Amino acid sequence: MTAPLRPLQAVTELPARRTRWTDAELMREEFPPPKWAVPGLLCEGLNLLAGAPKLGKSWLSLGIGAAIANGDPALGGIEVERGPVLYCALEDTGRRLQRRRRQMLAAGCRAAPLLTLETACPTMPNGGDALIVEWIEDNPGARLIIIDTFEKMRGRNPQGVSAYSADYAAAGRFKTIADNYGVPILLIHHVRKQAAEDWQDLVSGTNGLTGAMDATLVLERSRGQADGVLHVTGRDVVENDYAMTFDGTFWTKLDGPAGDYELGDTRADLIRLVRQYPGRKPAQLADALDLPPANVRQTLSRMAKAGQLRVAPGGAYYPPDPSDSTSDTPPLSHLSLSHPTPSDQGEHQ
Repeated sequence: MTAPLRPLQAVTELPARRTRWTDAELMREEFPPPKWAVPGLLCEGLNLLAGAPKLGKSWLSLGIGAAIANGDPALGGIEVERGPVLYCALEDTGRRLQRRRRQMLAAGCRAAPLLTLETACPTMPNGGDALIVEWIEDNPGARLIIIDTFEKMRGRNPQGVSAYSADYAAAGRFKTIADNYGVPILLIHHVRKQAAEDWQDLVSGTNGLTGAMDATLVLERSRGQADGVLHVTGRDVVENDYAMTFDGTFWTKLDGPAGDYELGDTRADLIRLVRQYPGRKPAQLADALDLPPANVRQTLSRMAKAGQLRVAPGGAYYPPDPSDSTSDTPPLSHLSLSHPTPSDQGEHQ
């Protein structure tokens, strides 16, 4: 059994990292390629994965960690490089973590000798940073560190600083280690309860938190549904939305764009509404259908590219045939339009 990690007193030295060049020196420098934990999704640096409570973030992150520790394809098909992984399950007990791993093993996951599991860490200001450094130095070739959750290790906010500065500083403690050792760190976090048009605004906290990240990922899935979307953006990753499915144990990335799994009844509802209320914009249509505005905007854009709708300058949508519209229609609102039934919303859940 792996011995528990020992928190040290403080991080006194980190590996030297060059930070200054002349322009000519910079152009001559040969930098190594970035180290990917999961190619296209998780790169070296600081990464944040946010989602609603009990959504499956821990299953997602633990599944990724186990796959990397064994060199098995992650998320059902992404080839990864094998190496040591540290998973800090700070909201779990050993018994709960054991039950989760047994469920994964029963479902076909292999035992992972290079996976270190930890259920108790001090906060970063109280020795957590030294604990992470100790593990990295004890595990050459470390591929990924997962902190589940960020709140459990960030520590108290300093007095007299703004919320933005506190968030940025808390994330910066992890980023310093990630940058100096070149090891990807993934922080698991929650989303706010309020809806947002931009999925990045769903992340709980201030913009100081997302601003400190090298990449931000947000997992969305409606209760009781298998399919979801993993939104990704960052400095080294290509911004994209990935269709995902969850079987209760493993998350799998589906083939094709996320929009292909958002079709069906929603497209039919949008075409019906646009024919009845031509000239409406995505936010109005999303409000009428009680659907996430970002999803509706993406679906409308794809429908326009496919010729199913026309989009005018300014973002208003019309039926594909200019003559196929109704005039003198009432304002688009919840009072004038019926909501879709739960079965109608299935493609977004």
